[in-house]
Amino acid sequence: MAEVEGASAPAASGASRVEYELQLYYWMKLIRGFEERVSRLHRQNKILGGVYSGAGQEAIVTGICAPLQEGDLVAPLHRDLGVFLMRGVDPGRLMAQLMGKETGLSRGKDSFLHGGDLEHGIFGSTSMLGSSLPVAAGAALKFQIRKEKHIAVAFFGEGTASRGDVHEAMNFAGVRKLPVVFVCENNRYAYSTPLEKQMAIEDVASRATAYGFKGHVVSGNDLLAVVELSERVMSRTREGGGPALIECKTYRYRGHSEHDPALYRDKEELVEWESRDPIPQYEFYLQKRGHDLKRIREEVDARVNATVQGAVEFAEQSPLPRPEEALEDLYAPSGSSATAGNPRGS
Repeated sequence: MAEVEGASAPAASGASRVEYELQLYYWMKLIRGFEERVSRLHRQNKILGGVYSGAGQEAIVTGICAPLQEGDLVAPLHRDLGVFLMRGVDPGRLMAQLMGKETGLSRGKDSFLHGGDLEHGIFGSTSMLGSSLPVAAGAALKFQIRKEKHIAVAFFGEGTASRGDVHEAMNFAGVRKLPVVFVCENNRYAYSTPLEKQMAIEDVASRATAYGFKGHVVSGNDLLAVVELSERVMSRTREGGGPALIECKTYRYRGHSEHDPALYRDKEELVEWESRDPIPQYEFYLQKRGHDLKRIREEVDARVNATVQGAVEFAEQSPLPRPEEALEDLYAPSGSSATAGNPRGS
């Protein structure tokens, strides 16, 4: 059986706890604000490639990335734009990646979907979702061999859970007791396929037992619950406790991508899940904790708006890549590591 987790306050005390609580709030608001602006830019034909909104899933990215340390590796999904922001990627470079500009992570040679930044420990995703889990397991094997106190984290969806490479990665991780955490963002729809039509069990996390490690189920809309669980699980994994599977139950507010109106969903279902929006839920917590929510919200919104606007201006003013650069960065220079050969990402 998968373990169902509840919420508790962030693990900090005094002034540091207050700062941590407010920083978590800022991250969620920045991720939401950045993605909303990207959606508008897409409608203005300023974004190259698809846009896959993670609106409604901000608590997952925030809660999972908050405990990560320098040197850890993260393999995000197409909806995990917030991973880049939280791991320290400059918002301007991220926006430039979305606009296909030369200053982007891949120098304008690929869409956001495939962008990565190894300097910040981010392995780029692929269109074949789930294929990054074996890579994360490989990174975890490297950490284990070198006796490094780093972990790998791989995001995947409940639809992706049916793929063979997901099974292979988890089975290998279980056999070798690797320092890797698999995070399932269960938003109930694999494109248009509802959960009940693609798996016969209630929890993806139940499968962890078959691989020899523990599965945890948590509300992906409850930031406090995700933070508490990820801190505990990652600490155990980092100290040699082996892999773990965290399943975050959530819902995507938009369609599979910006061109998908999601007419296959029931409107009442959407209303029900929107009432569980992670940001207002966390605001309620902050208010109950005695924070001046009105002042904090205004300050954070102003900070987010300035950051996003600055990113847009940087990206719009950046040049498009030159045609003669198309054949550059195909191979790492002789005698160099992959990171040194392509410092801008993958």
